[in-house]
Amino acid sequence: MNTDFKIAWVHLVSRFRQLMVATLSVTFGISMYIFMNSFMSGVNDAQTDITFTSMAHIRIYNDLSTNTPAPIAENVDSNTIQIVNHARNIRYTDGIKDADPIILALKKVPEVMNMTEQLNQNVFIRNGVTQISASLSGIDVPNEDAVFHISKYMVQGDIHVLEKRTDAIVLGLGLAQSLGVQLGDNITLSTADGIVKNYTICGLFQTGATGADRTKAMVSIYASRQLFSKNKSYVTDIQVNITDYNDAKIVTSKILGITNYKIEPWQEGNSQLESANTLRNILAVAVSLTILIVAGFGIYNIMNMTVNEKIKEIAILKAMGYSGKDIVIIFLTQSVVIGIVGGLIGLLLGFIISKIISHVPFHIATLTTLPIDFNSKDYLMAFVFGLIVTFWAGYLPAAKASKVDPVDIIRG
Repeated sequence: MNTDFKIAWVHLVSRFRQLMVATLSVTFGISMYIFMNSFMSGVNDAQTDITFTSMAHIRIYNDLSTNTPAPIAENVDSNTIQIVNHARNIRYTDGIKDADPIILALKKVPEVMNMTEQLNQNVFIRNGVTQISASLSGIDVPNEDAVFHISKYMVQGDIHVLEKRTDAIVLGLGLAQSLGVQLGDNITLSTADGIVKNYTICGLFQTGATGADRTKAMVSIYASRQLFSKNKSYVTDIQVNITDYNDAKIVTSKILGITNYKIEPWQEGNSQLESANTLRNILAVAVSLTILIVAGFGIYNIMNMTVNEKIKEIAILKAMGYSGKDIVIIFLTQSVVIGIVGGLIGLLLGFIISKIISHVPFHIATLTTLPIDFNSKDYLMAFVFGLIVTFWAGYLPAAKASKVDPVDIIRG
C-alpha cells in the first residue's frame, strides 16, 4: 500500500468516533435523498395514473374553429351601411364522420401503443323522480380497456357485458350513489333530441377521479351509435396512448398531417398537472440536495478539525520531504472513504425506509398504501452527489493543509 494511503488509514481508524459521525452524516443525507425522490416520484406517478384513467396521452376530435367567417361580403358599395348583431361561429359538422382512415394512419406510427374510439354525448339519466345530467361514452370495450385499463377499476360487475348486450350500461360509483341505484337496477336515459331508452346497470367503476366517477356512464359504441342514429364509423373522439406520455407533444407534431381534425396532446389542456409534477420534483431535489450539502458541511468541519489537530504531524511530514500533493492525497483519501462507506450504507438505508413507507396504509382514491417509486436512477444520482459533496468537503481542508509551512509550525 502507498505510504500516503497508509497514513490516511491510520488517521481514519485512530479517531473512530469522528469517523462514525462523518459517515452517519453522509448516510443520513443520501438515505433522505433517496426517500424524498422516491416518494415524490411515486406521488407524481399516482396522480398521473389517476388522471390518465379518463384522459389519453393524445386526443383527436372535431374542434370548433376559432376563425369566425365574415357573415357578409366585405366589398360592398360605399353608400351601403352594414350592421351585424350577435355574429355566431356555427359548427356545421359534429364529430368525426369517418374515423377508419385516421385509425389506419395511426397504426403506422411507431410510438402509438394503443388507441380507442369514443362517442361522447351529454344525456340525462333518470331513476324514478331523480334525474341527473351525465356524460355518456360509447366505448369499444377491448380498446378502451387497453388505453384506460377500465376493467381494473370495476368495483362491481363486468365491463365486458357491454360487448354482449346493447341495453347494458356501466356507471361511475359516485353517479350510481347519486341516483340511488345498484347493480342490476334499471334506469332511463334521455338524449338532447328527446330519445328515451331503458338500460340495465351491469357494472360500477371507481377510478379515483371524482369528476369522472360522479358523471360518467358507458355503453358499447355500437349501442351509442344506434341511440344517436350515427353511421358505423362515426365517433366524437379518438383517444391515443403512446409509449411515453412525456413525448406527447413530439408525437403530436409528427401526426399532424394525417387529419384536419384537432390533435391535442394532454399537456395542452392540463398544464396544471405538468406544472405540479415539475414543482414537486424541484422541491424534492432542492430538499434532498440541501440535506446532502449540510452533511458535507459536517464532513468539512470534521476534516478541518483533523487538520488543525494534526498540524504538527503535517509539518513533520513536509519537513521529511512530503509534498503538498501528498498531503492533499492523505486527507482527500479520508474524505472519499467516508463518502463511499457512508454512501453505500445510505443507499441501503434509503431503500429500507422507502420499502417500509410503501407498506403504510393510505386509502385515498385507488391508493391503498403510500406511493413509492423505486427508480435505480435516484440511487445512482444520490451516490454520485454524495461523492461530489464529500470530495469538496475533504478537498478544502486538504488544500489548506498542503500550504502549511513546516518551519513556522516547528518554530511556533
